[in-house]
Amino acid sequence: MTTDEKKFSSNIKDLLDRSAAGLDARVSGRLATARATALGRLGAPQPEAALAGAGNRSMPGSRPIVTQAKFWIGIALLASAVFGWQQWQAFQQVEEAEEIDAQLLSSDLPIDAYLDQGFQVWLKTGASR
Repeated sequence: MTTDEKKFSSNIKDLLDRSAAGLDARVSGRLATARATALGRLGAPQPEAALAGAGNRSMPGSRPIVTQAKFWIGIALLASAVFGWQQWQAFQQVEEAEEIDAQLLSSDLPIDAYLDQGFQVWLKTGASR
């Protein structure tokens, strides 16, 4: 608390004390009973700041460190998944090229067929279908 806040709260306390001093004994008793009932329903006592709603969680940009860690772990997992998927796609393309090469090399075509430009065009158009 800053000095201004302490001064303000002290002024409010003094005003409330002065006004409560002029209350009838019967009204004071009812107020004390109501306060005790309310505190009993509340459970364990809480700090003033929490009762006033002045906690840090409502302020933007002040997320707990655990939440920040969960966020960055999620981002890392997502990035890993995307990278893994990209690597798997690249592996599949290499595997397809290897299969085509193996089929071509194991065939009974003569070497001249591989050197023919028309055959090269056919290979490129046939592989893309």
